Amino acid sequence: MLRNEGERLTRVLVCPPGDAYTGVEEPHDHGMLEPADEEDVRVQYQALHEVLASSRAEVVEVPELEGHPNSVFVRDTALVTPFGHIRLRMSLPSRAGEAMWMSDHLERLGIPLVAEIEEPGTVEGGDVILAGEVAFVGSSARTNPEGIEQIMGLLGEQGFEVRVAPVSYQHMHIGGIMSMVGPRTVLCDPGLFPEGFFRGLDVVPLEYAAPNSLNVICLSEGEVIVDTSGAPGTAQVLEGRGMEVYTLHLSEYGKGGGGPTCTILPLERVPD
Repeated sequence: MLRNEGERLTRVLVCPPGDAYTGVEEPHDHGMLEPADEEDVRVQYQALHEVLASSRAEVVEVPELEGHPNSVFVRDTALVTPFGHIRLRMSLPSRAGEAMWMSDHLERLGIPLVAEIEEPGTVEGGDVILAGEVAFVGSSARTNPEGIEQIMGLLGEQGFEVRVAPVSYQHMHIGGIMSMVGPRTVLCDPGLFPEGFFRGLDVVPLEYAAPNSLNVICLSEGEVIVDTSGAPGTAQVLEGRGMEVYTLHLSEYGKGGGGPTCTILPLERVPD
């Protein structure tokens, strides 16, 4: 299971982009900017898959949910915890059904359902980041107060200290402005968070410059995937900290409003 997003990724779920994502006719109805190029996004997905697999992670693929272009952004649908998964609840009406779809897949993979977010609460996975003893939660346009109250209670029961920060509409999720890059190390723009929010952690400060400049995938301590399509400076900062950086161009996911972490659902991480 999973307690810390900065630990080694050993099992991960992804959804290859297909007709639902590339053939979306009304992108704005789905919170998207524009349709993705069919050939380019599949090339970008394959590059992502290869890096994940080369890191020795087991990569589990599930097909798109028919009629749901956002189903490629698997992160938002569920939260895997040390005890099983929490079924989340999407805020966009067009994403209704995705949480149950993913929950069914997870149960077939042997990851039991331990709880779910109930109406009127909404919580999307991009707004929850587990960091050992602490869980960081974003109060955003996608994760409402009722959802925050529920997720705080559920994670508190599992022994997490839950810290909540406001997230502006510009950034969509907390995962757009912070990422774990090691068990005790976080990449973030400190100016976007309350003072003391990251107490107890080592902070790699980087001013938010563009979408996905702070959204990176941690493969293991000091080993990360960075999207260079909109934020070329992130790789240099992390390399300057001695990290191994895999650079990918994921612009076609950006057209759908998603960053690197949005494309994966970590199922298992273990200490290095």
